[in-house]
Amino acid sequence: MSLFTPLLWILLIAPIIVIACFKSEKPNLKYLAFFILYFLADVFLQASGKQLIDLDLKFNWTGKILSLVLGLIIIFSVSKEERIKIGFTSKTNSLASLKFGLLVFFGFTVFDIIFKLILFPKGNPFYLETFLFQATMPGLTEEILFRGISLWLLDKAFAPTWNYRGIKFGWAFVIVTVLFGVSHGAVLDQDFHLKFDIITMLYLTLISSLSVGILRQFSGNLIYSILGHNTINLINAVIRIL
Repeated sequence: MSLFTPLLWILLIAPIIVIACFKSEKPNLKYLAFFILYFLADVFLQASGKQLIDLDLKFNWTGKILSLVLGLIIIFSVSKEERIKIGFTSKTNSLASLKFGLLVFFGFTVFDIIFKLILFPKGNPFYLETFLFQATMPGLTEEILFRGISLWLLDKAFAPTWNYRGIKFGWAFVIVTVLFGVSHGAVLDQDFHLKFDIITMLYLTLISSLSVGILRQFSGNLIYSILGHNTINLINAVIRIL
């Protein structure tokens, strides 16, 4: 992956950011800049992980660990109140909100399983590292990145004004949800050839990212979205070896 790829992702979601700027009352562009800087720094760290320390493993453990370290540095550099807003807390929203979030997530997940059982290629070999990695690192680092710090910064940039079942949503939720799908479906390789998978982008945005995002919002913390994210990844791994 070219190091220009994260800039491509920001460019692809730029129209939504522009709309958010015009639709939000008094947008705070300082926090938008902080979001862009943090996002680019995190992705660059992940991309350069193997070059910095090559563990000779199938997955990029080093890059994910660097991403986690960066996220934790930011989380522990802010106040306890801000950490709660990031979702770094053991507290949850009301039981009714939590149940709704879980119900929506499980509904999407059932659809996801059926869809992938039909379309995913099967018969891949079993690798213990695959299961260890998918059960830990993607959910842990990507939830802190997307639905933790990025969502927190963008909520400061564009104050959430939409309310559903007592939970506030805003343009930050839309931007983060779409960005997750875009970051998994568009890439520039080292020769600057663009690989653009619109089906993957749409599916991950509307199914995986949306369901985990709803779980994050209605639970009120990152614990549930991290577990949900890793559950989806583990299901993918299991289906591929059936």
